[in-house]
Amino acid sequence: MWMGIDIGTGGTRALLVDERGSVRAGFTAAHEDMRMERPMWAEQRPENWWDAAVAAIRGVLAAAGASGQQVRGIGLSGQMHGLVILDAADQVIRPSLIWCDQRSQAQVDWINQTMGRENVLRAIANPVLTGFTLPKLLWVRDNEPRNFERVRRMLLPKDYVRFRLTGEYASEVSDASGTAVFDVVNRRWSFEMMDGLGLDRAILPACHESSDVTGTVTAAVADVTGLAAGTPVLGGGGDQASSAVGNGIVEPGIVSCTLGTSGVVFAHMEKVAYDPQGRVHTFCHAVRDRWHVMGVTQGAGLSLQWFRNQLAPGADYDALTAEAAQAPAGAQGLFWLPYLMGERTPHLDAAARGGWIGLTAKHQRADLVRAVIEGVSYSQRDCLEIIEQLGVAVSSVRASGGGARSSFWRQVLADILNKRVVTLETQEGSAYGAALLALVGTGEYGSVPEVCRAAIRETGSVAPRAAEARAYVAAYGVYRALYPALQPIYGRIAEL
Repeated sequence: MWMGIDIGTGGTRALLVDERGSVRAGFTAAHEDMRMERPMWAEQRPENWWDAAVAAIRGVLAAAGASGQQVRGIGLSGQMHGLVILDAADQVIRPSLIWCDQRSQAQVDWINQTMGRENVLRAIANPVLTGFTLPKLLWVRDNEPRNFERVRRMLLPKDYVRFRLTGEYASEVSDASGTAVFDVVNRRWSFEMMDGLGLDRAILPACHESSDVTGTVTAAVADVTGLAAGTPVLGGGGDQASSAVGNGIVEPGIVSCTLGTSGVVFAHMEKVAYDPQGRVHTFCHAVRDRWHVMGVTQGAGLSLQWFRNQLAPGADYDALTAEAAQAPAGAQGLFWLPYLMGERTPHLDAAARGGWIGLTAKHQRADLVRAVIEGVSYSQRDCLEIIEQLGVAVSSVRASGGGARSSFWRQVLADILNKRVVTLETQEGSAYGAALLALVGTGEYGSVPEVCRAAIRETGSVAPRAAEARAYVAAYGVYRALYPALQPIYGRIAEL
């Protein structure tokens, strides 16, 4: 058997698969809630990720009735962009500023002023955004100088778990692509960025391809987890690249839409290409010598989660989507802007704020919920349209993530995207992709496309409905007009 471990935002999930890629067992250990001391700030404790990983490993072995000796390899996946900094004793210096933290706009501005925007784009094939790792490191430098002086290593979330498993400081190309110090075209760290900003190259871990062995489980960890000492740990991938492997987005012509806490439209690319405006990200894929392009909605499933937690406590998601289905398409002219943590695609605006527009006394809770689902879906259409402008042909979209478990949301997505939306036999996403990478890395399969062709099967699809698709074209035009109208106000709100 092979194991995939995904260090998500809400929890860590471990899966066991067999040689055919069939899931044998899964187990999720919840994380502590993210800390949000101020609006747009978000932190988690890396030590909590490790505790959850241990619990998930032990839990999945128990669920499968398996021993650690039966695990032939481990692939890792995780939330991208988070900053983990270690001192000389390998202790975590401060909680991690995670992917949705938006506090570092001043540092982004400084990077662009110091390096020049054109030089940044040449060096890393992407603009620097507040969500990326580099500006978070510089925020620590500028605001917590005593902590910065202690920094000896910089790791990403899944790579901190790798370090705890193996004792190795290592990363891989797909996750490293989101740090803003990685040369995506040449698949190596960008020493141009590090040197140009006066940062120490030595803090960077070794960087591998996603199916490379990066270390083995230590004897001490074996005692804690039940794994066997010496079990190889593969590079793995950032959560989106790993999810794409789990969805079979590893060859041309296939696109995925992942509706997790964030929402991601993801396409495989044989050759590197990037949007000159930087509205979508071009990163290294978890497939050797291949790339991918993705557009990101910061607050996708997060929007519905916020609604439930704050306005419908105790309700489950199925009940909320059933309620939304009672409202008409277009939610009677109500629009939701899903900018709860700023926005990436297509606005690149950390100051953007969410909200309903068009609210009247006639609207009921069902309209509010439907507007949330539609607003997230409009934002995913923003992503898809840019990807198509880059020359990616899209005939259907493979849906995954928590939102895609809802048949109602899948139908709304098909209507708004005006594409066939496909579901797969296995809906495990990132942890599943990490396990498939482990199958490749230990030699069971010769390549990532080979294992995906063997393991991944489509099981259903929904087509766009003509009348609804036409109605959503008009509504989408209104949605696209809202951000430009409100954008001048967002900065003034942020200053209050």
